[in-house]
Amino acid sequence: MWRIIPLMSASGTVQMAIDEWLLEQHRLGKHPPTLRFYTWEPAAISLGYHQRRWPEFWQEITWQGISLELVKRPSGGRAVLHQGDLTYAVIASELGKNRTEAYQIICQFLIEGWRSLGLDLYYGSAGRGYIHNPNCFGTATGADLVSAEGCKFIGSAQLRRGNSILQHGSMRLQPDNSLFTQVFGEEMKAVQLPLSQRGDSLIEIVVEALTIAAARCFDVEFVVEPLSEEEWESILLMANG
Repeated sequence: MWRIIPLMSASGTVQMAIDEWLLEQHRLGKHPPTLRFYTWEPAAISLGYHQRRWPEFWQEITWQGISLELVKRPSGGRAVLHQGDLTYAVIASELGKNRTEAYQIICQFLIEGWRSLGLDLYYGSAGRGYIHNPNCFGTATGADLVSAEGCKFIGSAQLRRGNSILQHGSMRLQPDNSLFTQVFGEEMKAVQLPLSQRGDSLIEIVVEALTIAAARCFDVEFVVEPLSEEEWESILLMANG
């Protein structure tokens, strides 16, 4: 039995604290495997745990009159702009013999879910500029999913603690090209989605399709359970620490 936490919107600091808290509770045997989907409010740039350098002007960029939040992820990788995207997180154990195998096991539900919506996705292959590109969506590794045209659509990152894994990743559903260009100084290569819906209805359709695919791929039943008040207290304590 897996837990699924209903879709929620919160600041990047809170969202990353939730993911890290879930991983630690799962590692300690206090929490079941979990799937959740979320959005970032306000818009944010998340930085990989080991990312030490980024442009200072990022701290001055605003979106709809509000400054972009800069937040560190507990996972690796490079900077991701979170605006118009949907993020997934999987917390589980004993998935694969190594990092690559775990990625492929987890990403299967993304591939199958999006295929059911009419979009075929494939694993990427990093180019030579991978190490030097601060933009996560500027290159695609074998842990990322790209369209048939080679355009990166889902970027994922992992954090492992013992046998427990947190894998989370961003899907660019309705990104703003001008903001992306302002942040990274390059044009965004957007994937054309096969869906005509916009806004919340699009997110709901995607979440439903991916949840169905996850139940099938992981061969589990989900129990829908929002975060309790007690859990929120522990998470916010971590976020503010």
